[in-house]
Amino acid sequence: MKHPTRRQVFTAMSAAVLSPMVARAERRLIANEYYEVTWVDVTLAGLHPSHDGLRIAQLSDLHIGNDVPDGRIISAVRAVNELNPDLVVYTGDFVSTRRDPVTRVQQLLQPISAPTVAVLGNHDHWSRPAETRKALELNGTTVLQNENSVFRFKGADLRLIGIDDSTTKNDDVEKSLKGFAGGSSLVLSHTPSVAKKLPPQAGLLCLSGHTHGGQFDVPKLTEGLLQTIGMPWYKGHYDITGNQLYVNRGLGFGHGTRLPRINSDPEVTILTLRSPS
Repeated sequence: MKHPTRRQVFTAMSAAVLSPMVARAERRLIANEYYEVTWVDVTLAGLHPSHDGLRIAQLSDLHIGNDVPDGRIISAVRAVNELNPDLVVYTGDFVSTRRDPVTRVQQLLQPISAPTVAVLGNHDHWSRPAETRKALELNGTTVLQNENSVFRFKGADLRLIGIDDSTTKNDDVEKSLKGFAGGSSLVLSHTPSVAKKLPPQAGLLCLSGHTHGGQFDVPKLTEGLLQTIGMPWYKGHYDITGNQLYVNRGLGFGHGTRLPRINSDPEVTILTLRSPS
C-alpha cells in the first residue's frame, strides 16, 4: 500500500480547512455581483418600421464607489456586451458623493461595445457633474443635458432626447424637445416624474431610474409613501398621459453592501422596441 506524502496530506488538510472559507467567499462574490436582467417589449405608435426589434440596454444608478461593488458593474457590462444591443443608455447617478472615484466611471464602462448615450442624475450634480460628463465622453458616450441628438440605426433616424435632472432643478423640457416632430424618439431623464411634463399623447417612451425600485419595497406601504412625495412611478412600466415610462431599479446598493434592498433587486433592462402591428 502506498502511503500519501507529507505534501499530499498537507494539501488535503488545507483544502478541508479552506473549503468553507472559499465557499463563503464565493457566496459573497455571487451576492455582490447579483442583478436581474429584465426583458421588456415596448410598442410605440410613431416608431419607424425599420426600428421594429431595435434592442436597447439600460443601466442606471451605478453609484460607483460608496460601498457599491465594482464586480457587479463589471459583470453587468460583460452581460450587456454578450447580449449585443443596438444602443446602451445610462440614466444617471454614476457616483454618489464628491469622495467617489469619478475616474472609475470611465474605467468600468469602457468595455461597452455598443453606442452609448447618457444623462446625469441628482448625485452627479451634487458631486462633480463636469468631471463625470468628461469621464463618460472619454469613452465616446454622448451626454445630453437638455438637448437632443439624432442617431442612425438600421437605415432610419432615432432621436435621443436627454432631459437633465429635475431633482436638482436642472431640467428644461421645452429646450430638450427643440426640433422634435414625432417619429422614432426616446427620452432619457434620471427622475421619473419628468414623464408627466412631456407633451401629452406624444407617443414617447421615457427611460428613468433614481428610485432604486423603492429600495425597501413593502407592498402598499412603499407605494403609498412615494405617492405622498409625488413619486408614484418607482419601478417598471407605466402609461402616463399618452406616453410610456420605464423606471429601472438601478445597479447600486443591496446584496453585499451596507444599504440593503427588499423586493427590489438590482437591474439591467433590455428593451425591445416594437411597431404597432
